[in-house]
Amino acid sequence: MDKLEVPVYLITGFLESGKTSFLQEIFESGEFADGERGLLISCEEGEVELDEKATLACKIDTVTLDEEEELTADFLENCKNVYKPKRVFVEYNGMWDPDTILSVDMPRGWEIYQIVTMIDASTFAVYLNNMKSIIGNMIKCTELVIFNRCSEEQDLPMFRRNLKALNSNVQMMFEHKDGRMIELGKDIPPYDLNAPIIDITDDDYGIWYMDAADDKDRYEGKTVRFTARIMKNRKLPKNFCVPGRKAMTCCAEDIRFIGFLCKYPELDNLKNGDWVTLTANMHYERRREYGGVGPVLYATEVVECAAPEDELVYFN
Repeated sequence: MDKLEVPVYLITGFLESGKTSFLQEIFESGEFADGERGLLISCEEGEVELDEKATLACKIDTVTLDEEEELTADFLENCKNVYKPKRVFVEYNGMWDPDTILSVDMPRGWEIYQIVTMIDASTFAVYLNNMKSIIGNMIKCTELVIFNRCSEEQDLPMFRRNLKALNSNVQMMFEHKDGRMIELGKDIPPYDLNAPIIDITDDDYGIWYMDAADDKDRYEGKTVRFTARIMKNRKLPKNFCVPGRKAMTCCAEDIRFIGFLCKYPELDNLKNGDWVTLTANMHYERRREYGGVGPVLYATEVVECAAPEDELVYFN
């Protein structure tokens, strides 16, 4: 593998999401004012323009791409030869397919080092309702999402749940419209965590799934009850299955089965695909199936039932 000589910083987000302002802050911070040359590849033109003083201080050259088809290996190789940058910033058009830049052959020594997605919280709910598949493609490949223009009226925990459903590893920051950072803390789930048996409704299954995957301390030793479909797999150990639900993560074309490992001594009495109401104790264990520590359900009662009216679950 070639040595990483030129890190490529990919900044994504829709138009007016704050990408240019984010780059401006980076250049003004002085972090890259070390005398090394840099290159900014701008893939769209927004209302905010970079301050020339900041780009000059960081020795940033700028090239503009107008069409997605222009982002080719030849174009990048030409940028390398002409500008000879030691670092590259790409202000990516949010309407372009992320695979275009992720799959293109980079010049020798170039490698995408970090992917950051900017989101305007004041318009996110509208985008989420109308352009969820585009958001899904954007979030699935990103490492850090920065929500800006946040306010107290917005359902920020819902924003976080929806993005975690798309990419469980994504990190998020929330910036208030006055510039201060917002610490969300833990979500308060819509069910009673202190009940002897925590009843998870169909509407709350997605919320429980995301929360239980992230918060071991909250659910270790708890007893839960929910409706799920039994999924067997020969690769699982004896008496283990995955009771779960199909979830719509970003669009109708992107539906996946979600659930946790479950041990049930009488599993042979159930058929693959059976609908059940399952009561189980939750514990967290290191499992090969998870590639680490994850929730394991130990079923104490399993009752066959009819399929719910809507078999899909959501993360709202």
